[in-house]
Amino acid sequence: MTALRIGVCGNGTVGGGTIEMLQSRAALLEARAGCPVVLTRVGARRDRDDCPVQDVPVERDLLAVARADDVDVVVECIGGTTLARELTELALNNGKAVVTANKALIAEHGNELLALAEAKGVSLLFEAAVAGGIPILKALRDGMAGNHVSGVSGIINGTGNFILTEMESGKRAFDDVLAQAQELGYAEADPSFDIDGIDAAHKLTILASMAFAMPLDFASVHCEGIGTVTPEDIQFAGELGYRIKHLGIARSSEQGVELRVHPTLLPNDALLANVDGVLNAVRLEGDCAGPTVYSGAGAGRLPTASAVVADIIDIARAGGNVVSSLGVPVASLEPVTSLAMSEVRCPWYLRLKAQDKPGVMSRLASCLGAEGISIEALIQKPPVGNDETVSVVVLTNAAREGDLRRAMAAIGSMDEVSDAPHGIRVDSP
Repeated sequence: MTALRIGVCGNGTVGGGTIEMLQSRAALLEARAGCPVVLTRVGARRDRDDCPVQDVPVERDLLAVARADDVDVVVECIGGTTLARELTELALNNGKAVVTANKALIAEHGNELLALAEAKGVSLLFEAAVAGGIPILKALRDGMAGNHVSGVSGIINGTGNFILTEMESGKRAFDDVLAQAQELGYAEADPSFDIDGIDAAHKLTILASMAFAMPLDFASVHCEGIGTVTPEDIQFAGELGYRIKHLGIARSSEQGVELRVHPTLLPNDALLANVDGVLNAVRLEGDCAGPTVYSGAGAGRLPTASAVVADIIDIARAGGNVVSSLGVPVASLEPVTSLAMSEVRCPWYLRLKAQDKPGVMSRLASCLGAEGISIEALIQKPPVGNDETVSVVVLTNAAREGDLRRAMAAIGSMDEVSDAPHGIRVDSP
């Protein structure tokens, strides 16, 4: 290959970082790729001062990049799932490889796009779509190729991790820290994709597909955000020897695959429990390699662009051959049963307010016992001032979620309990 010609669509955070790397590191990339890697087109609706483009045609019609004769690889960094999907399909149909950082595009439409890429004999790569600068997809595809992977879990949204870290360190409320995250640029003006768990669910969909050789199945991911976590929860978790993290968890068993995103209590000594701020971390469980943990920058201009450029280099090294993003043909992906949340088993943290009178704890334990759930630990705080209710926290042993939910309903119906119990799942790898 005399040169690999690149067209980058989008000049925002990730697209701008990719343009910067392609233009400033040409000699390094040529040495790593085995041929010149040349930026020949940029697709951008408007110019940006933080993304200067040197001597390269700029197309205002982004689809023109996918049609251009001087482009071998289209880099999609525009986001969303409408124009991005049209651009990707056009590029693939025109026989061009595509590299994307768009986790929503892959999670929601990846099955069709991967089949199209395979039919056209071109590569569709998306390392940058999950965990920014951490090469986690390559670790799954290549490093764990000889393993049966039974589980993937991780902190895969930096915004949520930053918020929980600041809530803990400063004993601050969720809304206060969210406002700070928005001021610092870690959270969008509309932060719902991050704080409601949708961003993490998109990434977990991709991780699960690669880990278990299953089709992408975003619709089956159970998704909960971090808005219900309180400073009180964080304090009680600490007293019990845990920290609260927002995790994506995918586990495979004979009963099916668990796909879930939610706040989680982790033991203080767990590696994931000690990943703070905007960092990401992913834990893989292989039958031969055992547990391995990968941590680093989960987002940002150059960390994510680094993953984009790594995919470009993979395409260059392949010398015209297709690079498989999943490591297996699309036709070999086998649908699996998604385990209903009511069937998932794990320990639970429960917090409630109850009257400070004899017999209440006994009745609470009976509600759990009726569903076959035992208590691992219990904290009861003394009443404050003239308050007749006290804060009670229960840590259960592993329980089936359907049983736990029935027990919570029974506890909530007790006359002595003022509020419905608040529950957070516990993970003890």
